[in-house]
Amino acid sequence: MAKKPAPQPPAADGGEKAGGKGKLKLIILIVVALLLAIGLSVGATWFLLSKDKKDDKPAAEESSVSAPVVRQPALYESIAPAFIANYKHQGRQRYMQVSVALMARNQAELDALKVHMPLIRNRLVMLFSGQDFGTLMTPVGKEMLRNQATAVVQELAQKETGKTVVEQVLFTNIVLQ
Repeated sequence: MAKKPAPQPPAADGGEKAGGKGKLKLIILIVVALLLAIGLSVGATWFLLSKDKKDDKPAAEESSVSAPVVRQPALYESIAPAFIANYKHQGRQRYMQVSVALMARNQAELDALKVHMPLIRNRLVMLFSGQDFGTLMTPVGKEMLRNQATAVVQELAQKETGKTVVEQVLFTNIVLQ
């Protein structure tokens, strides 16, 4: 009969597999250790940076800062009579009538601003008259005009009284014809 090939010694075959598995385990262990180290450093950094700032402040400052800020109720001042502006749009005469109210939070500041009402009305008339009628017919155009009116009134209030006073200019009625 034919001779059987001599089996290789199991120690050599098993040694390579055992050595390969050992290297794989070592690599996995190193990767896990690195991930753990990165996770711990990120966690420690987050913990140290997210501490409340009030812990660092003296007790006297804490009491003044911890008091909640109470927002005053809104006050509304209507500007009468309504504004009327005329436009030439596509060869036709068009009109806009808009009723305006000012929203503020401080009555004394609002009263101080009332002294300058003729100036406010003038600036708003000029703003309304300079608009494009086609743009005003869209909701976006009306909102843009309201934002521009708010900016004009706030700028004027800042110049005349030293404070913005008016939080918003509101259109309580708007008619485009």
